[in-house]
Amino acid sequence: MATLTDAKARNIKPDSGNLSHGGITGLSLIPTKTKGHGKWVLRYVSPTSGKRRNAGLGSYPEVSIAEVGKLGHEFRIQLQQGLDPLDEKSKIKSQAQFAQTIPSFKEAALIIHADLLPGWKNIKHGQQWINSLTQYAFPILGTMQLNQIEPAHVAKVLKPIWLDKAETAGRVKQRIHAILAWGWAHGYCQGNPVDVVDKLLPSQPSKAIRVQHQPAMPWRDIPEFVKYNVNVEKNYDVTRAILLFVILTACRSGEARGMRWTEVDFENQIWTIPATRMKTKLPHRVPLCSQAIALLEKLQVFQNELVFPSPRKGAELSDMALTAFLRKQNAPSDTPERVATAHGFRSSFRDWCSENQYPRDLAERALAHTVSNQVEAAYHRTDLLEQRRPMMQAWADWVLNEIHV
Repeated sequence: MATLTDAKARNIKPDSGNLSHGGITGLSLIPTKTKGHGKWVLRYVSPTSGKRRNAGLGSYPEVSIAEVGKLGHEFRIQLQQGLDPLDEKSKIKSQAQFAQTIPSFKEAALIIHADLLPGWKNIKHGQQWINSLTQYAFPILGTMQLNQIEPAHVAKVLKPIWLDKAETAGRVKQRIHAILAWGWAHGYCQGNPVDVVDKLLPSQPSKAIRVQHQPAMPWRDIPEFVKYNVNVEKNYDVTRAILLFVILTACRSGEARGMRWTEVDFENQIWTIPATRMKTKLPHRVPLCSQAIALLEKLQVFQNELVFPSPRKGAELSDMALTAFLRKQNAPSDTPERVATAHGFRSSFRDWCSENQYPRDLAERALAHTVSNQVEAAYHRTDLLEQRRPMMQAWADWVLNEIHV
């Protein structure tokens, strides 16, 4: 059959019969009330329901004979594939409408943060959760819809901090993963691009290596540093006080920052850190040297639950306070072009123990390290508190003494 011409289509009248397109089976021009105008209709039998259906393909002359031929051809291809063109069109429309409801990454993050916040015991952790995303993820992913985010986008977020700030990068990655997993569960995206993002990033050094290389002050430099930068006669400075206490006890800075007066036994000179505040999740007893006791006695005049409260709010001191102080003092370290860290003094203490031939077991217990060897751990029935006491006193005497060669 010859294809319909424009000359014939322009002469179609309201009382005319239907004009077959000629090039597409079932496609016809149906006359309307206006001469030269009509509606394109494709009649077919649905391969899915077996019912006859009419598909409107637009109006003539707005949709030309050539254009409707292309549309009709696409419909016929779908029919050959066993698809119902009208059903497929409806699906596409539904998908488009659904796509408009897909939240952006930032919107999803705020929803999840609001949902998780009541379950967090530590409000500060909840704030850090959203702050890390605000700083690192939102500038790149914030306005993107969840279904638009690909592994390369996530890699772009992580790459600047992947090696230099590995711990931070790991937390940001974990939080991005949680947001996209939520999106996947709600049908907003198909899969989680974070699952394969490691393939686009360089290998990180192991955690053990990262901890090992945390900048530490050589133990022989500590007395001079303490004398001229920490244990100085000035008005009370909580940062200097807590740093001195951290050095004397070889504890983690977080353990000292959260220290309560109720944990201190002045009579027996013992500080007992509860399991809830220990990295190992086990209680830890610290024998307090005479210098640490003297320091604590001076601080008792300040009425606060915390031993080292923040001077502004009376709340727990920020870890950045120690970091900033050490940077300001340009604290020497064993790592070129980097200042010593508060955590690094634990390494300094460990080196001092080795150099002064203290038993490894005493040093490890002083640092509250977990025992990786399960057999050895089974025999750890005591914390050797009294055996550790002379060692900690000797360490304090070294730290606060005159410079030794």
